[in-house]
Amino acid sequence: MAVSSERYAALLGRAVKVTLKCGVFQGVLQHVNPDRSLLVRTVKNLETGKSSPGIKMFFAPEIVNVELLDEPDSGRGTTVLSECTSAVKRNKQVDTGPAGCGSYSSPVSLESQLRASNNLKCSLSEKKEEENVEYTVIDSFQEKFGPAVLHLKQQCVVSIAGEGVNLCRYGKLSWLEIASKSRIFLFDIFLLGPQAFKNGLQMLLEDKNILKVMHDCRWISDCLFHQYGVLLCNVFDTQVADALQFSVETGGFLPHRVCTLQECLMQHLKIPSKWDAIMNCRQQMASENPDIWFLRPFPPSLLKAFALKAMHLLLLHSSLMENLMSDLTAIVHDYLNTYRSGSGGHLWSTKLTCMELPKELRQLLDIQTLRKERAIRNYKMNKDGLLIRPTPMEFEKRNNPQEDGNYRNDLDHSPTNKAVSHLASFYNQGVLCQEKLEKTKLRGKSVEKP
Repeated sequence: MAVSSERYAALLGRAVKVTLKCGVFQGVLQHVNPDRSLLVRTVKNLETGKSSPGIKMFFAPEIVNVELLDEPDSGRGTTVLSECTSAVKRNKQVDTGPAGCGSYSSPVSLESQLRASNNLKCSLSEKKEEENVEYTVIDSFQEKFGPAVLHLKQQCVVSIAGEGVNLCRYGKLSWLEIASKSRIFLFDIFLLGPQAFKNGLQMLLEDKNILKVMHDCRWISDCLFHQYGVLLCNVFDTQVADALQFSVETGGFLPHRVCTLQECLMQHLKIPSKWDAIMNCRQQMASENPDIWFLRPFPPSLLKAFALKAMHLLLLHSSLMENLMSDLTAIVHDYLNTYRSGSGGHLWSTKLTCMELPKELRQLLDIQTLRKERAIRNYKMNKDGLLIRPTPMEFEKRNNPQEDGNYRNDLDHSPTNKAVSHLASFYNQGVLCQEKLEKTKLRGKSVEKP
């Protein structure tokens, strides 16, 4: 039964025979692009009898005809799928078809797809109390793409994250997550292709008036520039901000390593460990099966993890900015009360043009000294003079002194405290403000002495 191109969308998930100018293939129709090119999985070359593990793209100009192989409720589709599965097991070689065939094969084997789906169901089904989050998947240019880009262009701050294999100029970008304060969009770059950037995403990513919040932007910046010609700008990198925050809170020391996104979220946002488990599960599956990024339809549990990641990036930006600005805020507060809280008698003799460094700013030296002394007590230092930042596993051992005989509680916390609180407490601004106030009082007493 020949099928016109207008009815392609109605055949999704059905077994079809695709006749090209150079050959005949059969498989399960996965997706129809706006240009009417087809994505077909479990593809079998009917002329050679070989199966191609993965997803093939058949370009519209090469397609001569498309026929429906299975009728509704006939069970034929299941038969075709099982035949292809058996063929994949017999032949592990990827058949890309004759030269110039006009098809593209992604490195996603059927066995990998099935294994990834089963792993997702087993590992994520137990997390019944996950955080609810709404998101919109953009996998075509009709209806959703234009309004999504328009909404994002109207924002001052957005978060951006990318997913794919070996995310750099030599890798493959599969998903691009972009979130505003009210909306989360998941752009399926694997299906949309480079046209997604030409149709608006490039203009958004290169807009100097929109702040992009990212974590370790080095890799995706390289990927976007060399593969899509996108020059990222005006980026707030949370990994850099976290290292800077560490330096501020230790009196100028630098850490010997940077933090992962999960670590930053635990330190600054105190996110529940259950979400961290989701992220760890995602990373584990990605490392065991990198082809999962090209699995379509994509598992909803992973899409939800993407959305949570984009949402938490915005919250992390707010927390880091508040921490980085805390010293400035405290000093300005003292500035506001320098004269108005006093008697005002000495103001007659104070010159408005006096540029001498005021005592409010001199406090920064005392605060920095206190922080440096505490950092030397609480951290080990490597040969390069960098403070050794504990790993999450080391914090977990510190949380249980029976497992770590060398544990020494230098911080003002008991060993039974949670590891997350143990690490996050170092960034507690209340402790630092208290130290500053105590120093201020000491200075005030010394000034009052005759």
